[in-house]
Amino acid sequence: MGVIPLTEAPSIHPSFPPSLLAGSSEGLTEVFAALGEAIDAVRAAARPTGPIPAGAPADVLLSAAQALGPARLPAEGLGGKAALQLLATTLTEHGIDLSHPRAAAHLQPPSLAVAVAADALASATNASLDTYDSGPSAIAVERWLIGVLIDLAGLGKRADGVLTPGGSLSNLLGLLLARDAAALRRGLNARQDGVAALPGPVVFCSELAHFSVQRACAALGLGEAAVHPVPTDERRRMRPEALAAALAALTPDQTPLAVVATAGTTDFGSIDPLPQIAEIAADRGIWMHVDAAYGFGALFSERLAGRLAGLELADSVTLDLHKIGWQPAATSVLLVSDTSAFTALDREVAYLNPTDDSEAGYDGLLGRSLQTTRRPDAVKAAATFLTHGRTGMGRMVEICHDLARYAEHRILEEPELELVAPVELTTVVFRYRGGDPADSDRLNGALRRRLLESGSALIGRTEVRSGGPGSPQRVCLKFTLLNPTATADDIDGLVDAVLDAGRACVRLTEESAA
Repeated sequence: MGVIPLTEAPSIHPSFPPSLLAGSSEGLTEVFAALGEAIDAVRAAARPTGPIPAGAPADVLLSAAQALGPARLPAEGLGGKAALQLLATTLTEHGIDLSHPRAAAHLQPPSLAVAVAADALASATNASLDTYDSGPSAIAVERWLIGVLIDLAGLGKRADGVLTPGGSLSNLLGLLLARDAAALRRGLNARQDGVAALPGPVVFCSELAHFSVQRACAALGLGEAAVHPVPTDERRRMRPEALAAALAALTPDQTPLAVVATAGTTDFGSIDPLPQIAEIAADRGIWMHVDAAYGFGALFSERLAGRLAGLELADSVTLDLHKIGWQPAATSVLLVSDTSAFTALDREVAYLNPTDDSEAGYDGLLGRSLQTTRRPDAVKAAATFLTHGRTGMGRMVEICHDLARYAEHRILEEPELELVAPVELTTVVFRYRGGDPADSDRLNGALRRRLLESGSALIGRTEVRSGGPGSPQRVCLKFTLLNPTATADDIDGLVDAVLDAGRACVRLTEESAA
């Protein structure tokens, strides 16, 4: 390698003060001082009266963009105080307030205060999990958190896990491990040679499984057509006998890679019969992945934990602590029953984990993830668990479940509302009946948009098949209740807001028809 030496030393600008960098003690002091100033700006901002700003979407987005100014990098900065105050004001006045008791649209909870504070500390260190010398304490915290979650899931001594950027990525990683395990059983190396040599790959899942299963199969080169949906029963759970029949119908030129069971469907919170599915998968030697992104949090509650019986039989499990866990996004985890499953991800890179360093103990978590640089998301979850313990976490889960049951009761009492499914976890799916059944889909969609534009309530929508196979999908409304500070009065207010909006939409329809 030819190196051209400098003929003279370069001139260097004067250094910035130590307070510029968050990792220094001066910088940490500056971080929390700046956060205090941002909080002052939040207090002074014109916070929306509801969970979301009132107005048409285009107007709200334009207003937020105008507050930030022209979309170009300024020649001179505003300074930290002014920049944070501007952003804090913009986020508050034009953003969502998940702590509002009428924020009930998605599996997107308000973050716990201790988790946000811990996340700021984690960001200040800017540690990474790939190598020992990128963040030893962060590695220790993640290993501790994984151990806690393994114990909660009952997965056993050989289990392992890793944090990921989200549930969709956890499902992708779980199916990647399943794919490679299936290939190895056939004497193939999918990582090295690709999937072309793997004949007719098939992945089974409930017809109500999350769409990330299809996305994962597309990304893994299997194709979305590899996903074979299995029918569900009246409680919207995968039917084990239908799974067994589908497996029995496979031809010799098809390769079953995995059965994906769902523990907490997005709309209904329904939990597939895990013990029966595990038995069927084990009899055929097929990987069982459980997407418990939503439902895993039920394990915090002694009252609800039994609903996840059989989870300990899984080969891999997805869980999202940014759902029932109240963590800032993203805090997802993939657990595996046997640490050797991660062998397919092993990499030796000269500048990261050379063999002699690894043998000497200077190793990180590069071989458990598809990522290289990986932020210490475990810190916020560890702070939460250490603060609240299982009792505190379980109480939050049970409050949200009780709120959902109360909403179910209230909906059943209202003649204008129709409950679509009984409550399982913390979601409630229902419809506004209206006057004309033929117009009900349009009416339910218009009702939700009316609430959104008014800013008074934030609820979800979905589509549900109203009868058997082939019956039409009907537009439905949904409460997703993840605020442990909400009360029965708040639920009453939410239901009343739906009724008021529905009646207003009916009046507008009648007036336009007159």
